[in-house]
Amino acid sequence: MAEQNILILNRKSEEVDVLKKLCSQVGLVYIASTTGEVVTLIEKIEFNVLVVDESLSEYSSLRGLFRTTTSIVITGSDEKKLVERAKSWPLIYYADHHLSSLDKQNTDSLLRTIITASEHSFLKFEVENLRKTYVGSEVKLQEAYYEIQKIKNFINNSIVKEIEKRMSMEAKYLGVKKEKQRIEDTLKRLYIANDVTSLLDIVYDIKDIVHAEGISIYILDENETLGKFLKPLVWDDAFLTHPESTRHFVLIESHDFAAHAAHHAKTINLSDLADDKRLSRRYVEDLRSPLRSLLCVPIMHAQEAIGVLEVYNKIGRDRPKRPGFTAEDEQIMLKFCEHISIAITKLNLIQYDALTGLLRPDPFFDKVIQKLKLDRKRHQEGSSFAMVMGDVDWFKNYNDRNGHEAGNRLLRELAAVLNSSIREEDLLCRYGGEEFLFFLSGISSEEEAIGFTERIRKNTEAHYFENQEFQPNNNLTMSFGVTFFSKDRVKSWDGASKNNLKKLANEADLALAEAKGKRASPPGIRDMYKNRVCIYIRERLKELQTSPSLEKFLERPEKRRHKRYYTSTILIYKRKDFYRVTKTINLSLGGARIPTDSLIDIRQPVDLVLILGNNACQLKGEVVYSMMAGDNYSHFYSGIKFIGLPVKDRKVLEDYFSSLNPRESFLPH
Repeated sequence: MAEQNILILNRKSEEVDVLKKLCSQVGLVYIASTTGEVVTLIEKIEFNVLVVDESLSEYSSLRGLFRTTTSIVITGSDEKKLVERAKSWPLIYYADHHLSSLDKQNTDSLLRTIITASEHSFLKFEVENLRKTYVGSEVKLQEAYYEIQKIKNFINNSIVKEIEKRMSMEAKYLGVKKEKQRIEDTLKRLYIANDVTSLLDIVYDIKDIVHAEGISIYILDENETLGKFLKPLVWDDAFLTHPESTRHFVLIESHDFAAHAAHHAKTINLSDLADDKRLSRRYVEDLRSPLRSLLCVPIMHAQEAIGVLEVYNKIGRDRPKRPGFTAEDEQIMLKFCEHISIAITKLNLIQYDALTGLLRPDPFFDKVIQKLKLDRKRHQEGSSFAMVMGDVDWFKNYNDRNGHEAGNRLLRELAAVLNSSIREEDLLCRYGGEEFLFFLSGISSEEEAIGFTERIRKNTEAHYFENQEFQPNNNLTMSFGVTFFSKDRVKSWDGASKNNLKKLANEADLALAEAKGKRASPPGIRDMYKNRVCIYIRERLKELQTSPSLEKFLERPEKRRHKRYYTSTILIYKRKDFYRVTKTINLSLGGARIPTDSLIDIRQPVDLVLILGNNACQLKGEVVYSMMAGDNYSHFYSGIKFIGLPVKDRKVLEDYFSSLNPRESFLPH
């Protein structure tokens, strides 16, 4: 390890002498007593470790002086202040602390802390050096990537250990010694929760920690119809779907425990509920067990309630039963609510749907209004737009057969497919249940609006969803309704409101009803239903008709003679004297569809190696199509037709298809 530069920032001469002696065993030592002296030194020297006294260690006073490769060690005599100071530094810095003491045992411990900080700094420097060094050939970049990943994992583990250390301090102050480890683990998971599902899973652990029979979590929401209300993400242990959650909405002005806790930002802890006016009907009729005790805690952010966490019916374990939740339970819940608030803010559940991660309707309309006003400021008043409503075909059939949890997984996956099918300037929200609403910018004509929507429909149709083979037509599809509008439809951009936009959404909804066959169809298409696109035009609906003006927007369907299997297996193809490794998206006796990193010339012959279990088939093929996966994307789809498939390889393919689980394939429709 290279020589380390260590800066001691301390006004206490006696401590400076001890620290200098310790630090000199690790590297070159520099001394400063003021921030001004630090500025002078840092212009000439890049420091690996800063050993700073607690009184001078506030991040705000040292912000911008040190690179993130500098490790921070804070010393002082007040452990609580040391923890607070360490927390003031962003997590991108390695920040540790140590109690000041001049006895030998503590100086040895401090030396180990400084050595650890020095090693951490060295690793970060190595990462930067690797990034600068390994720039060149593709092989070198790949090697650098794996090395950086190893170092990154090591650094991440160090950060997790630091978080665990801070969790331990918090659990100590709460006085929860018996279940300290479980609280630490739960808080750690809250810190690293990166989606709604992982956040809600943690809620169930909180119920067990405070020994409760049931738990609910709400977020505060608002719309023009209801005003402010609480929307449950979990109600009495159940993760709610859209129709179920609307039944449990709670107006903020209601006589209700959760509403009262959010409205007044106060905790409610009760064991005698019989005569309380806040005991609303839902607690009496909808809970699985009669309500005996309740602890209801507001989730606060910036001194305002953004949600509520509540538990029901205290369970006595290994001790005499108590009438309700204890003060200790209350402190634990308050601490969890602090961290849930951070997670909710990070995941932005105020604006985004908890299940799919897409925008919710009200924030969606707000963003549309912002776009319209921005166009006006940019003098783009002639711009045209489209509003598109999409709905999953036969979604009830899917839910009834596979269960609501499978339906939730489907909606999450579908949201990702739809999101990848639009451009950066477009907007998408989950409008309710299995309905999705799009706002498409820069659409110049009705034909372009239809063509773009048709492309979204085809992306959905081409994607494989689990259990789709049991749907009608052996596939999971969507229908879409489109309404096209320009400045003529909105007389004043400044006057654009949610009500105006909801009228446009209603027009798209009428077109959607036609696409799903819920309204009388125009002559000539009465036998067609679902999985199509219809457009709303001045009180009448026009079915999608393929014309030369639309062809540039539509992907040409792939013609197939053989049953196709949605199975992913390794395929190696030769291109420009280099072999490239990819995987199949679907496979048949006639050929395969594969993702590629660029377009491939059509009708180009290719050498192939197809890996099927323990068999490797060397084949010849021809590129029949190659196209982008969508606008502004960096990956492509290519279709390969097998040429002169030998009998033995055909037999290997047939045996492989026979071995597949039925869920891994579906018949063409």
